[in-house]
Amino acid sequence: MNTKSITFPNSRGEQLAARLELPDDEQPLAYALFAHCFTCSKDLKAVVNISRALSSRRIAVLRFDFTGLGESEGDFSATTFSSEVSDLAAAAGFLEREYEAPRLLIGHSLGGTAVLAAAANIPSTATVVTIAAPFNPASLKGLLGVSSEQIGQTGQATVSISGRDFTIRKSLLDDLEAQQPTETRRLKAALLVMHSPHDRVVGIENAAAIYRAASHPKSFISLDAADHLLSDARDSAYAGGIIAAWAARYLTLPGTSPPAPVPPEVIDNRVTARTGVEGFRTELFANGFPLVADEPLEYGGGNEGPSPYEYLLAALGACTGMTIRMYAQSKKWPLEDVVVRLSHQKIHAEDCQDCDEKVRQIDSIERELELHGKLDEEQRQRLLEIAGRCPVHRTLTGDVRIGTILKPTDASLPFR
Repeated sequence: MNTKSITFPNSRGEQLAARLELPDDEQPLAYALFAHCFTCSKDLKAVVNISRALSSRRIAVLRFDFTGLGESEGDFSATTFSSEVSDLAAAAGFLEREYEAPRLLIGHSLGGTAVLAAAANIPSTATVVTIAAPFNPASLKGLLGVSSEQIGQTGQATVSISGRDFTIRKSLLDDLEAQQPTETRRLKAALLVMHSPHDRVVGIENAAAIYRAASHPKSFISLDAADHLLSDARDSAYAGGIIAAWAARYLTLPGTSPPAPVPPEVIDNRVTARTGVEGFRTELFANGFPLVADEPLEYGGGNEGPSPYEYLLAALGACTGMTIRMYAQSKKWPLEDVVVRLSHQKIHAEDCQDCDEKVRQIDSIERELELHGKLDEEQRQRLLEIAGRCPVHRTLTGDVRIGTILKPTDASLPFR
């Protein structure tokens, strides 16, 4: 998928750094805006995983650093809850000007509380998701412990959060105290509340309060054993998949426009594979369909999708079944369905009776057919022969030439 590096100004003219996750054909169903947790950044692994899960399902996501955090300009100690809400409005305005107004707002922890507050000022909002969010912004004061008293007395204090030091000013505490947890009641969008009953930072009672305060349509999903930061990649991947499935219901309601057809010149019949900087997870885009490939855990992968060889077998299996089906239909034979099972291994050529060379290893694919229907033995044998005529089979057993070119790198392109 495409990841564009972007900057946009906040209300004070400071440049905020962002990443826009797009499907490869850049034709998303809708745009989403992601607000990260207090003192976190857009590059938190959970934020990235959720954003990419949505993008793979055709929902583009803008994730950005709040003022003074990550790669964004500004002084974090001068920020408040209200300034974060303002940053969200600036991000939504940027999307509306340059792409399309966001219809999905997602917020993690205090970012979830912020999107609830910001939704009223972002008219395009159709859906809102909170993840491990506090009901009352003022509850953040309790997480600062004794430092909140010191801040109240001296005007500021250095607070250690997740091993990093941050300067917190009294203006933040005053602003948090001034907030009222009533924004959920005024929400005019579908709401999904996600929380773990094992969250030791923000208790699950906050999710209950948010849910009770909201009007329908509203939903709740338990994140089971996940911690507050969704540190386990499986938890954030699960959350991303659930959000995509849930949001699609509201982003494609009657009266909304379906995604525009993909122009042929955009994908020009090519399959795109994009392997990221970490591990072997590879995002695939084939004829408008998003797929994921990976390697098993024992080979250093994350086991988040089939391996390349498994995709190869899948292609052969699909082609075999389709070819048999086409032939049976043309003959009007009573074939009900076809099951193709395949396995792959490397064998020594000396173990292969049909091999010309006997001194090297070759690839061996075993294919088993299961034909259902009232077929006589002659028909079954004929369909067995037809299996060897499928185009992918012929490609694999024929002479294949693969030409590779290196595309020039343009440093000005906003991709990572």
